[in-house]
Parts: sequence; C-alpha cells; structure tokens
Amino acid sequence: MAMRAVSCAALLVGVLAAAGCGTTSDGTAGPASSSAAEHSIAEDVPNGFKPCTDIPQSVLDSEGLHRDDSPTSRDEMTRGKVKWRGCIWVVSDGYSATISATNLTLAMVRDKHFAGERELTINDRPVLATTQAQSQTDKTTCTLNAHMQGGSLEFRIVNPESRRKTGHLTACDIGQTLAEKVVPLIPPGA
Repeated sequence: MAMRAVSCAALLVGVLAAAGCGTTSDGTAGPASSSAAEHSIAEDVPNGFKPCTDIPQSVLDSEGLHRDDSPTSRDEMTRGKVKWRGCIWVVSDGYSATISATNLTLAMVRDKHFAGERELTINDRPVLATTQAQSQTDKTTCTLNAHMQGGSLEFRIVNPESRRKTGHLTACDIGQTLAEKVVPLIPPGA
C-alpha cells in the first residue's frame, strides 16, 4: 500500500509539473505560459506500441515485474490536453514502474527544466531522464521519456530507499536498465 501511495505521489508531481502553473498579474493562480511545443500537442497518445500488451512477459520476468490486472494497475489519465495510456508494474519489496504512451514530447518535458535532466540514446531513440523532484539529490524517483512520433514512451520509476530488493539502487539507473529492454521493442517509425 505504501508503494502505491508513493507511486501516486510521484505521478501527481509529474502531472502537475507537466500541466504547469503560474500567476496572473493580479497574483492569482493561473496556467503557466505555454511554449510553442505545447501548442502543437497531438490529440492522442502515439500509436504503434501499447505498453500493457506489447512488452513480452520475458522482459517483465527479467526485472521481476508483475501487475494484478486490476483497474488500479492501469495508467489512463488525461490532464488538459496531456494524455497517458499504460500500465503499472511492481517488484515485490522493490520498485514500481509505470510505462505509458503519452502525447508529451521530449521538447515539452525539456521546457519544464526538471532537476537532474540528462539526455540519453537508447536503440537510436533520444531519451530524456529527469528526477522531477525539487532536489537533485533525490534518487528515489525518475522519469524517462523515449521519443515516439507524436509524443513519447514514458517510464516513471519510484524506488523508496526502504525497499529491501532495490532500495540501494537509484531510480534513474533502474529506469535506464528497464528502458534499454523495452525501447528496442518500439516498431520503427512509431
């Protein structure tokens, strides 16, 4: 239950950061100014790769990931124009991973200037890794976005230090290892 609460908290941080918030001239809260990248957001998540069904069981088994097929194991959210469609997996007494197709592009993620941002290339696809945390020293959460046409494949990793199996690892290292197994499964052109 604690893992689910942490995963939901990380998701909320990512959603709020993606949605953005600023202040108006009278000091009241309002939407943050939009970049050109946000104006060209695709209407739906990229197609061509469905995380809930297109990741082979052998890949999930190699990480010790499982899900219970309940409605809470799905990541189906819409915040404004931003959408996510995917699933949540967990390692017993380890990390949780939410893998979703989203219409968030790498440019949109870059525009948020998250802490610990770094560029990677996995299977010839640009990938952006961020902690999406207030502190650059937070090693318990990480989000990786792998480029897809019209958005990205997003990996959200939550790895509390209290987890016996994986708590000694950093979330971004876990996310990169998982992305290196999943990103090559995305069909060319997707």
